[in-house]
This record gives sequence, C-alpha cells and structure tokens, in this order.
Amino acid sequence: MTAHRRKPLFEGAEWDFATMERTYEAIQRVALDDLGLDVYPNQIEIISSEQMLDAYASHGMPLMYRHWSFGKHFAREAELYRRGRTGLAYEIVINSNPCISYNMEGNTMALQALVMAHAAFGHNHFFKNNYLFRQWTDAEAILEYLDFARTYIAEAEERHGVVEVEAVLDAAHALMDQGVFRYRRPPRLSMAARDAKRLAREDYEARTFNDLWRTVPGAIAEDPDARAEELRRRKAQLDLPQENLLYFLEKHSPVLHTWQREILRIVRTIAQYFYPQKQTKVMNEGCATFVHHYIMNALYDDGLLTEGAMLEALHNHSNVVFQGEFDDGRGGGLNPYALGFAMMRDIRRICEAPDDEDRTWFPDIAGHGDWRGVLKDAWANYRDESFIQQFLSPRLIREFKLFTLSDAAEDPHYTVQAIHDERGYRDVRRRLAEMYDLSRIEPDIQVADVDLLGDRELQLRHTMRDGIPLAAEDRERVLAHLKTLWGYDVRLDSTDGAEATPRESATTRATTSDE
Repeated sequence: MTAHRRKPLFEGAEWDFATMERTYEAIQRVALDDLGLDVYPNQIEIISSEQMLDAYASHGMPLMYRHWSFGKHFAREAELYRRGRTGLAYEIVINSNPCISYNMEGNTMALQALVMAHAAFGHNHFFKNNYLFRQWTDAEAILEYLDFARTYIAEAEERHGVVEVEAVLDAAHALMDQGVFRYRRPPRLSMAARDAKRLAREDYEARTFNDLWRTVPGAIAEDPDARAEELRRRKAQLDLPQENLLYFLEKHSPVLHTWQREILRIVRTIAQYFYPQKQTKVMNEGCATFVHHYIMNALYDDGLLTEGAMLEALHNHSNVVFQGEFDDGRGGGLNPYALGFAMMRDIRRICEAPDDEDRTWFPDIAGHGDWRGVLKDAWANYRDESFIQQFLSPRLIREFKLFTLSDAAEDPHYTVQAIHDERGYRDVRRRLAEMYDLSRIEPDIQVADVDLLGDRELQLRHTMRDGIPLAAEDRERVLAHLKTLWGYDVRLDSTDGAEATPRESATTRATTSDE
C-alpha cells in the first residue's frame, strides 16, 4: 500500500481520461476524508478554447438563450485571445446538482489536477453549503430551467420575430441588477410546478383583463382625505414600494403581452441565480483556492505528484493569488483570490499557532485547533462583507499594507484616516467590508407610485448614498428601456435620503413606435 501511494499519479504534461479518473479519485479522498468537504456529485466536461470563450460570453452557463450581447462578448474575447492580450480561465464551474466543471482540453495534467481540486471540490462545497446559495438558488432545478428558457425564447422568436424579442431582452438586461429580491426570498418550484403556473397565467390572461387599468380620470374627488385613501389603497394593491423592478413590470405593465412577461420572468430568475455569487466572490474563490492548495500539497506529501507537477501547480497558484502594488498598472483593487486565500490561510494559522495579538482579536478561535471546523463554519454562514468584518486580522492588514483615506468632496486633499494601530485596524476592516456590501455598491431604486387615475406615469425613487447621483448618460438610457416595458411616462426622483425634497429628477416621455 505504501509503495502504491508513493507512485506518482502521472508523469509528464499529457493527459488521458484514465489518468484524469485516477487523479480525481485521489483528490476526492483528500477532499472528503481529510478536509471533510460536503459536495454535490461532480460532472467534469473537457472543452476546447472556443467552447470556453462561448461559455464566457453567456455568463458561464451550459444552456443559454440567444442574444446579440453574448455574440458581441464572444467576438471581443476571441479577438483578444488570438492576439495574446488575454488568457482564458483554467475552468468554469456551475452551481448545479450535479455540479458541472468545464476543464480546458489544452491544460496540462498537473493543471487538470489543480482545477479539479479547485472547482469540483472547493467551489462545489461552497455552493452546496453557503447559506446564501441554499436560501436563494435551487441547484436541483437550474439546468432544467435554463433548457426551458432557451426553448421558450427560441419559440418566441419564431412566433413574434427576432427584433421584437430582442427589444424585450435588451430592456430586461438593462434592468437585471434591479431585477432581484434582496430581502424576500423567491419560492422554489419544480419545473412541473413552474409549467403549471405559467399555463394557468396564460389561460387567465386569455380569458380576462386586468381591471386595475380600467380607470376613469377624475373619478376620485379633490378631497385630500379621499386622495390619501386612494394612495394607500393602490400602494397596498401594488405592494409598493417595490425594489424588484422587473417583477413589478412583469406583474403590472399595461402594455406587455403574456410572452413578454414570461421573458421578464426568465431574465429576473437568472439574475436571482447570480445574486449570491455577487456577494461571495472573495469567500468563494478563497475557499476554492485554499482547497486546491491544501489538496495538491497533500498529494505531493503522499508521493502522488512529481516535483515537476508540484512546481507547475505552485506556479499556476502563484499566478492566481498575485496581488500587485497600488501602482502596478495591471488592474486596480484587491485580487479576490489573493485576499480570500490569505484569510483562509490566516484562520488556520490563528487556530494552530496564535500569538498574543491573535488571542486578543480572536479569542473564540485562537488556539482552537479544529481549523477545518472553523473554516467550514465560516464558508457556510458568512458572505464577503460579514466575513471580512469578522476575520480580517491585523497581521493581514499589515501584510497587504492597507490603510484608509478620506476623500471628502469639500476637502481639496486626501486625508489618511486609519493607520496600523488598534483603532486603525478596526477602521480599515470596517471600511474594507463596506466595499463588498452590495447595498452600498448598487443603487437603491424602487417603484414609489403609479398615477393610475391620470397619465399612468411610473414614479421611481432613487435614494443616494453619500450624495452620489446616478451617471446621467446611463440613467437616461435605462429609463428609456423602462419606458419600453412600461409603455407610459417614467419619472425618476433622486434624494439623498435625509431630505424630503428631491434634489435631482429625470423624466422620459412616451413616444410612438414610429418615432
């Protein structure tokens, strides 16, 4: 047994499926028996560089409907790749059951081993166990739903024309970030239940009409109390304010046909699927990188990897976790792989060999010993913002040379606000955590009211943070897409949250199709 364990799994760069299977089984033993990971069954696909580019273009999904933006993205990435100005991902992994991993056929065997450990076990475990994915996504149904979405949109193009379908998709894609539920969890339904609800909606809309729009201007008296009651009633009826713009348009737009509403439902369902991934980039990549680093070292220690294979794996690992200096010029910001891996490694250090500073900052885990349990608990119960706020240590703040700057609009100079002292560490950790808080990154835009008894103007309210308005050009373009789906005027009022009077507003007017 010992002699067998010390025989390398492979030698050289070439791979075949027998070698892949043998290596996968060795990786699985370390992942499950040593690290104790809990994963979905794996399905590993070998694809070409062009197929990888195609997967890039369609959000990395194995099944996707057609849209010109995906082709545009594909053409751009393919041209950059051919010119040698950009590389390709070593792998793409899908949050589904079974968990699907795409490996590049051009990878060497050492790289195939690394990406299997990274994706098929690191990402897989995170997808299955993190609370955001468990609450907000349905790994059992996503592949079946994507197949339905692709078929439905293809059939809509045949019935109604590509131009008509693309107009709806263009508008829906522009609103994708504002097409998710952030607090109210969407129901989980099987495809059979989804089909039954869809058919019931189509049948109902074919037999009835929405009486909400059969209104007569001036029907409500000028009495302020009557108008206040009408406002309260319609807000209750329309569930206002509403943060999910695509959901509101799908349910209440006076101009959309049944097939157009179904397309909005498809786009917002896919947007909801990606919502947890936007909140866990550092943790997800940090988990996968830590797992592949641990597994590859364990295989090497057991004699299952040659020195050449291990050096190649470490070279690729170093590329992944490279963090340039502030003036490096190859991309700004913190590398999520670097920060995530460093934090996972640091948690293990604190559990195994803490110093006095660690015992002061992390009394619950310092010297705990069970670093596997601590990591798995963190992977399951945190997102980027809370994870950084809880586990970023002073040592890592020093290693990454982090400090905070004040950039007040009224101040002509930057001001250093936090340095490497106890007060500064807490401020740096808090400020860095805020950078990963989606509520601070994405604009807060909600449907505030609809003038049902007048011109049916859709009223949106944007609550600014730190006095930062929406970019004027993007705002006008998105409002135009909103008008396309609503069919009537759309008005957006921006306030700073503290003031009752709008500081900024923009209005788009309904135009005819001829215009």
